[in-house]
Amino acid sequence: MKTQLDWSAYAHYGEGDAYADIPAQGGDFARAVAVCIGNRQCQRNERGVMCPSFRVTGEALHSTRERIVALKAVLNGAHVDFTDPRLWAALELCVACKGCKRECPNGVDMAALRIEALAQRHVLRGTPWRTRLFARLPRLLHRVPVLRQGLVLRNRLGVLRALGERWPGIAAQRDLPVPVPVPFHPPLEGTGPEGAREVVLWVDTWTRYFEPRIAEAALGVLRAGGYRVLWVEAAADDAEPTRPVCCGRAYLSAGLVDEARHEAQRVLAALMPHVEAGRPIIGLEPSCLLSLRDEYRQLGLGEAVPRLAKAAVLFEEFLAAEQTAGRLKLPFKPMTGRTVHVHGHCHQKAFGAMKALRKTLGLVPGLSVDLIEASCCGMAGSFGYEAEHHALSLDMAEQALLPAVRATPETDTVLADGFSCRHQIRDGSGREARHVAELLFEALVPLSDPVAHEENIHATS
Repeated sequence: MKTQLDWSAYAHYGEGDAYADIPAQGGDFARAVAVCIGNRQCQRNERGVMCPSFRVTGEALHSTRERIVALKAVLNGAHVDFTDPRLWAALELCVACKGCKRECPNGVDMAALRIEALAQRHVLRGTPWRTRLFARLPRLLHRVPVLRQGLVLRNRLGVLRALGERWPGIAAQRDLPVPVPVPFHPPLEGTGPEGAREVVLWVDTWTRYFEPRIAEAALGVLRAGGYRVLWVEAAADDAEPTRPVCCGRAYLSAGLVDEARHEAQRVLAALMPHVEAGRPIIGLEPSCLLSLRDEYRQLGLGEAVPRLAKAAVLFEEFLAAEQTAGRLKLPFKPMTGRTVHVHGHCHQKAFGAMKALRKTLGLVPGLSVDLIEASCCGMAGSFGYEAEHHALSLDMAEQALLPAVRATPETDTVLADGFSCRHQIRDGSGREARHVAELLFEALVPLSDPVAHEENIHATS
């Protein structure tokens, strides 16, 4: 078989192991499948993330182990091919949370295996219309300004909700996110003092079009820290120079690997000059930024990818690292008596970013931090908007997240860095969750109070 992703990192897995149980077909992809040793850690309901679908259904079929069994059946010829209904009965409820990559003893990357399986199915059967619609949303947001009016109308009119559920299958019970009238537009030039350390703030599609206040808050915090902020712009020779650079995760999640690779090439062309100059690439949306550190390695884009991955950091990771290095000087006022309840994005947990988030919040004097112990929120990109998955999506959130949010006092703050997580929390509890950049910006001492500003710089140094 011709694989769509690069699985060469697994080329030597199982060598000399008579019990590796590597499938007969699939090459390095088959070796990646064989990483699972079947110890059923994914079939548990203890602390951690994996496996959200098993936790809700209680059925072994909806666990990482049984998905591996189904993939092996295809690669060994026991199932017809990648269109076999038995394979998709197992894979359908995978929300690509990456929990197994971190929590499985052998680090099975079910999210990546699912992308390959989807891509193989698309080759054989074509790509469903709804899949393409969700995957192309970043392009539609740029090209179709009238989309906003259409979404507002759909959310207001029950008949349009009902029609949308019948075709293309978008849950009528869900409000769809509506883009803001004016998306985030960065200044033409870098902002911040000349000669200061330069950083690059990458404003992702979701922040740009739906929640630009988060980018503005992040900019405010970085400027208060004395950094000169530069922006990500399409490369000079880009075929679509006016279209914002997008990570391509929507394509990846849909199994549209060629389209995702094209987006990643645009990202590399735009960001590598900054990487060469030694500037950190700071992201706000975990799933987008962490794609640069993870899935990009499987797109066959060469030696630039590991260098980009090393430079790419989440907003809170950058601040935590600067604090550790003794370079961070942010003027935070005390928030004594204030509590923030934090829901970590699955990818933040999978890549060990929660420690940095907690450390960054700890910079605010008096702020109490409570980490909500929960698995995936259940929204998982488009998953929670799909009519057939809407109820299960909410069930995932009801396992722990939504009850915990409802139990928090109204005076407390709920924090979730993921765009999808914030929408699931709003839909399921009525509470508005915030991004860490917004909370830190709120905690800054105004420049109009120079005495307090100077005192608090020393307090957080």
